[in-house]
Amino acid sequence: MVAMQRFAAILLADLRARTRTPRFWVVLVGMMVAAWYCVPGPDAPLTVLMLWGGARGYYSSAWVGMVLAMAFNLLLNLGGFYLVRGTLVRDIETRVWQLLVATPMTRAGYLLAKWASHMLVFLVIIIACLGVGAVAQWLRAEDRTLDLIELAKPAILLTLPGLAMTAAAAIWFDLLPPLRRTAGNVLFFVLWTTALVVGVAGFEARSPVVREGWVSDAGGMLVAGRDFHRVREAQTGKPQQYGFSLMSPTPDSGIVRFDWRAWTVRPMDMVGRLFWLVLGMGGVLLAAPWLDRVAARTSAVDARARAPGLQLRWLDLALRPFARTAFGVLVVAELTACLRERRRWWWLALAGAMGLQAFGNASLMRTGLLLAWLLPLDVLAGGILRERDQRTGALVFASEGAVSRVLGSRVAVAVLLLFAATAPALARLLVSSPGGALMTGVVTLSIASCGIAFGAVFRSARPFELTLVALVYIALQGATVFDVSGVATGRLAAHLAAIVLAWIAIAVAWPRIARATR
Repeated sequence: MVAMQRFAAILLADLRARTRTPRFWVVLVGMMVAAWYCVPGPDAPLTVLMLWGGARGYYSSAWVGMVLAMAFNLLLNLGGFYLVRGTLVRDIETRVWQLLVATPMTRAGYLLAKWASHMLVFLVIIIACLGVGAVAQWLRAEDRTLDLIELAKPAILLTLPGLAMTAAAAIWFDLLPPLRRTAGNVLFFVLWTTALVVGVAGFEARSPVVREGWVSDAGGMLVAGRDFHRVREAQTGKPQQYGFSLMSPTPDSGIVRFDWRAWTVRPMDMVGRLFWLVLGMGGVLLAAPWLDRVAARTSAVDARARAPGLQLRWLDLALRPFARTAFGVLVVAELTACLRERRRWWWLALAGAMGLQAFGNASLMRTGLLLAWLLPLDVLAGGILRERDQRTGALVFASEGAVSRVLGSRVAVAVLLLFAATAPALARLLVSSPGGALMTGVVTLSIASCGIAFGAVFRSARPFELTLVALVYIALQGATVFDVSGVATGRLAAHLAAIVLAWIAIAVAWPRIARATR
């Protein structure tokens, strides 16, 4: 009983801490808005969940629940990771975990409580979204019979096992020192994208184990696809294709509606879903023997153990002419410190990105540009929060005018890094396509400005890191958001507007950060 009380105390303490942050409410409201648009009206241009042949179920409780479960796969599995991660790092950095494990609570119990607190946050968001879905079902009036069990069943059986894996990943990424910050945020996006692609690729498999067995992906998309196929074949009496699409344009001929009043789950599929839930919990328990060792690696310990970095004597010579004023000395000092702590792999990646820009064809040059914009990711949104993270605000902001000077130096470092990393592409485009060079410069300024603004507004680097990585990913898939092949009026205006909005946000948020960290 005492152990359960300690367990519950950690859950409530974490939930209170999270609900006091703007980040939680932004995600909650954003998910509720997304839930509303998952049940659009008959004239909507997009259909969130559509089967082959342009079919979807009537808006019954069972179908609305299924639509929301698929939306959670895309949104909550990704956004939820960035929402919940960090609590374990906070406990490690503040040594709270040492106080907790000094009690009779075991290390496994402590980690399991953290995992459960992540799941509790997810559950709060899911319940709020299901409430929105119920309201939308009533207002769309295709089927007003409200069945709470059928509404919640897809979220329980499809969404929660996937979120169990997300919560376990958040625990491990918080524990492993190399993954606690920007590198971990980028790596999780890659893993999430891979898992999503693998899940969807299962529809193409012709193996009976996949099409008829209990095997499923973490998000349950294979289970949903199998049951859609089974139900539609029974309703139409004709062979149906496996799979479904998410966020697809509504066919010009209109949507074909079918009955989906209840979702009958096969026992073997319930076993398959239980596997992912147990795997998530088991993955957390596996970390318990390593807790003491990895938790001893705080940022302060790493800073003391860290090597002084690369000497980079050429950098001193190159920057010396710019260190003739007080502001110049500050910028040069910050830029030098920032570059010296880079690892050798970072310099190799930068050389590769610049080589692609200099010698690759148009497609490779664009890839090199995208990589160059990603490499200083930790400097953009995270750089503006350095005084808060290192608790040096009282010292740094003590002198007159320090607030504006520090902001100016952080902006200068971010802009200089991005422009230096994209210099080969800028040089090529200035000769071959001046309009492309203009777009590259504007996009580079837009990324630097938005990174600083996101960090200042959200007081966390994660929202910008997730946004930029996602944008780079869709750009690699062919989206034109970062296309610099020429001047496109709409895209140019969008990036210029982003720069203006970013600087308005910085002007409002930065003085507040400076006051809060003094």
